[in-house]
Amino acid sequence: MRIAVISDIHGNLPALRAVAEDIARRGCDLVLDCGDLLSGPLWPAETAAWLRARDWPTVAGNHERQLLACADRPGERADMLAHAALDDTTLDWLRALPQTLRPVPGVLMLHGRPDSDLEYLLETVAPDAGRLGARMATSGEIAQRLAGLAAWPQLLLCGHSHQPRALRVADTLIVNPGSVGLPAFDDEHGGMHRIETGSPHARYALCERRGGGWNAALVALHYDWEAAARRAESLDMPDWARWLRSGRA
Repeated sequence: MRIAVISDIHGNLPALRAVAEDIARRGCDLVLDCGDLLSGPLWPAETAAWLRARDWPTVAGNHERQLLACADRPGERADMLAHAALDDTTLDWLRALPQTLRPVPGVLMLHGRPDSDLEYLLETVAPDAGRLGARMATSGEIAQRLAGLAAWPQLLLCGHSHQPRALRVADTLIVNPGSVGLPAFDDEHGGMHRIETGSPHARYALCERRGGGWNAALVALHYDWEAAARRAESLDMPDWARWLRSGRA
C-alpha cells in the first residue's frame, strides 16, 4: 500500500495543485490530510472547494478550530481572513472534521499530539534551543507525549510544526510530511520560536508498506511561490510573503 500524506496547506492552492499533480504521477492508493487547511491570506475559499471535491480523509488542525471561533470573537488575522471568505456550507464541513482518524488498520492520523492540536509532537519549544527557540524532540519526549494511546500504531501521521520529519520510536514510524503551503512561521505558544525549512518548496510525504513494515519518503516540489507571496502582500501580510518566498522565519 502506498499513501500520500499532506498537511498544513493554509489556503495555498498553487502549492496544493503541484503536490496533487506529483501524487497522481507517482500513483497512490490513498491521500490523507493532517489539517490546517485554509487559514491565511491566500485562497481559502478556492482551496476549500478543491478539497471538498476530492473528499480525502482529513483531520482538523488547530486553525480549523481557531477559524471557526472567529464567528464569536476576533482571532488571529490569518484565521479571520479565511473565515470572512468562507460560506456556511464550508464552515459546516470544517466543523464536521474529526480530531483523529484511523483510515486503515495500523495507521493513525492527527494534527499535533493525541491530547492537543496546539502542541508539537516531534519538536520541543525550549529557551535553550538556540536562535530558533525550538529543537527536535528526543525519543523520550515523544514517547511521553504518546503515553495516553491505548495502542501505538505502526504508522503515525502528524502535522502542525511544518517540519518534514520521519523517525521511529519503538515499533512506530512517525511521519510529519511538512507543510504544503507555508514553509516557515513564527509563534509564541510555549515561548517565542521560529520554524523554518530553508526553502520555499511545497512538501508532502509518501509512505509505503512493504513486507509488513512502513517506509517514508519526504518530497519537496517547486511551484509558483512568487504568486503566493504577491497574494499575501496584496492583503498586507508581509511576514507571510517573506516566509513563502524564502522558507525562512
